Amino acid sequence: MQFLALLARNTAKFSDADFAPLLPGEAEQRRTLYAAGAVRQIWNRGDIPGSGMMFEAADDAEVRAHLATLPLIGAGMMDIAAIVPLNPYPGFGPRH
Repeated sequence: MQFLALLARNTAKFSDADFAPLLPGEAEQRRTLYAAGAVRQIWNRGDIPGSGMMFEAADDAEVRAHLATLPLIGAGMMDIAAIVPLNPYPGFGPRH
């Protein structure tokens, strides 16, 4: 099943200078999740500082376990705004 995780940087408590040292490790862990097949796509959000990540997972708990491995989440510098389970869109399927 696919899930969309919306993440938001905690900019109320942390500055860009606070984020900077953790960003290389964050990028590396995201690459690791992608290489493992857990993450299918990643976007930077256009509305606020943060990202959207498309996960392939069995359930919400598995997504949360993957997110917990991210350094920014672990440091409390990134918040999980939403984890949305996605269902296939039937409009492109066969017509009866």
